[in-house]
Amino acid sequence: MTRVLVVEDDSQLVRALTINLKARRYEVDAATDGTTALQLAAAGPPDAVLLDLGLPDMDGLDVIRDLRRWSRVPIVVVSARRTSDEKIEALDAGADDYVTKPFSMDELLARLRAAVRRTETKVPAADETRTVTTEEFTVDLVAKRVRRRGGDVRLTPTEWHLLELLIRNPGRLISQRQLLEEVWGHSVGNRTNYLRVYMAQLRRKLEADPSRPRYLITEPGMGYRFES
Repeated sequence: MTRVLVVEDDSQLVRALTINLKARRYEVDAATDGTTALQLAAAGPPDAVLLDLGLPDMDGLDVIRDLRRWSRVPIVVVSARRTSDEKIEALDAGADDYVTKPFSMDELLARLRAAVRRTETKVPAADETRTVTTEEFTVDLVAKRVRRRGGDVRLTPTEWHLLELLIRNPGRLISQRQLLEEVWGHSVGNRTNYLRVYMAQLRRKLEADPSRPRYLITEPGMGYRFES
């Protein structure tokens, strides 16, 4: 049975989440502050964490950072913080996904299922993965080669770097800031137009319908993810 750690100081929301999760056969632990959450996670590592950022004893970002020192457990942030910078900060700290309050329970549970599923299917480890195959294209990460419809796809070094970062983290939302720094370095600042241009180029080369991408997904104001 999948065990979820709910970290939330709103007792009514904790009750609603617990009822909905248990109805879907999840096991639930709950913590109303960050200290208790970290203690519970250390005592019995959960399969996923639903985390509010506004906790009474510490910021939820510090909970994420502490967990990431020893755990790769999927963390889905559930927060009233709505600005792009706040969302990106949580993703950069190590969160896997971000849902803004108020939210649809169906959407939250779908995000949770996806986060758990990615962890369960992450075999082999990213560094050992040689090829990634979709219905539209194949990427050989060792040979740095992309093929589509029987032919090679020519990518620029920047396009390849961006694609490789996304593919090595399947399903994980990677923030705009992280992609910019990884591909162009710290000096580029917050020039998200770079990402828009290169993602558009990658979609033209790899997607069947670039205007409705199936694999290279944008999360507006936050970042991008690769869905296989």
